[in-house]
Amino acid sequence: MTGSAAYTDRTRGLAGGDPSVRLRVALALGSAPDPRDVDPLVARCAVEPDFSVREMLTWALTRHPAAVTVPRLVAELRSPQAQARSQALHTLSKIGDRAAWPALTVALLTDADDEVARAAWRAAVALVPSGAEAGLAAILTTQLGRGDRGTWLSLARALAALGEVVTPVLDAAASHPDPRVRAHAAATRQLMRDPDAGFAFSIEEAKRVVALGHADRQG
Repeated sequence: MTGSAAYTDRTRGLAGGDPSVRLRVALALGSAPDPRDVDPLVARCAVEPDFSVREMLTWALTRHPAAVTVPRLVAELRSPQAQARSQALHTLSKIGDRAAWPALTVALLTDADDEVARAAWRAAVALVPSGAEAGLAAILTTQLGRGDRGTWLSLARALAALGEVVTPVLDAAASHPDPRVRAHAAATRQLMRDPDAGFAFSIEEAKRVVALGHADRQG
């Protein structure tokens, strides 16, 4: 059997119709890493519909040298497919190689797709080099008030992970004209003080603030 045929045989099951088969194939590829598998693994990440399989694909990629995977994943960040971008960001955050940091652009951190943006926030916090935290915090706070509860929580966790460097930007957000931004900033502060219970309480407070703001505008 030629090397090319062996390569085809190893990865063919990634495109199978049964997710349990795709899961086993991804597990096998990660258990015996071969650099030739990186391209098909990354390509599958862009289209795989099953969450568990996507997680296994990411694990398989982390089993390869960063020098092989990181350039391929960084290239994927320019894909027009939202899932391709989000999965590449997720995998880069798991690999943890700060060589990918320059690829985490403002465009990705403010991506119109919530899943891409959330993955970018997590990756940025994982990869930010020492001394760049304040700049990252300034970009992240432009996204306060965005999306649903899950998006709020993702951003709040990312900001909280940056530590005290976020205090000045949260202070500035506290006087923002948009009540959702103010409420999200307050919820983030609460999360930093009480990671277990604070955010759930502050989400309810945010709803109240938004409702009062709407009532004031109607009055």
